[in-house]
Amino acid sequence: MAGVVVSGAQVSYISQDCEEIPEFLGRKYGHMAKRLDLSFNLLRSLEGLKTFSYLEELILDNNLLGNDLLLPRLPHLHTLMLNKNQITELESLLDHLAEVVPSLQYLSLLGNMACPNELVCKEKDEDDYQRYRYFVLHKLTNLKFLDTRKVTRREREEALVRGAFMKVVKPKASNDAASTSPEMHYTPLPSGSRDLTNHRGILGKCRYIYYGKHSEGNRFIRDDQL
Repeated sequence: MAGVVVSGAQVSYISQDCEEIPEFLGRKYGHMAKRLDLSFNLLRSLEGLKTFSYLEELILDNNLLGNDLLLPRLPHLHTLMLNKNQITELESLLDHLAEVVPSLQYLSLLGNMACPNELVCKEKDEDDYQRYRYFVLHKLTNLKFLDTRKVTRREREEALVRGAFMKVVKPKASNDAASTSPEMHYTPLPSGSRDLTNHRGILGKCRYIYYGKHSEGNRFIRDDQL
């Protein structure tokens, strides 16, 4: 078939702009393929993987897969590459992977919003990425390699103790009335009735002369304190 490259148990169908996995791939190669490369397509669905029950490696880089990604149960799959897709929700993906690919040891999610690093957001730093690693390792305890790094013993220990608390919660967009109401111009003082440049003073005489004896403070001062 045009576009298909086969080498032993390795099948590649790259850069074919397909939105779904072609039926002929599963029909012809599903029973023998152990490595399947579908990168650089326009995949939004993985429905066609049902016949690839012997897969050990699956490459899905540079597609359009989102949070609704669903894999069939692939008990032998140990390597999954999902770089540069449209995945934004991490926890639901990890729960799904833990259920359908129990033998997974190598996972890469670089280039997705769910993977917080500078590839997708300049505001993210190494601490954000490390917390992400702890959370992934908490969910997928058999991983040996995550993204571009080997899982260390220390990371595994930290994930066991703190991984459950490393989930990143996204703030919801505010729907406050203030954000939708027209902008109001606040003036702290009332508007004057006269032209502010036209000042007029009043001169008069005061009949009361202050000697200090009526001061409230002076009532509490004794003679010996003067």
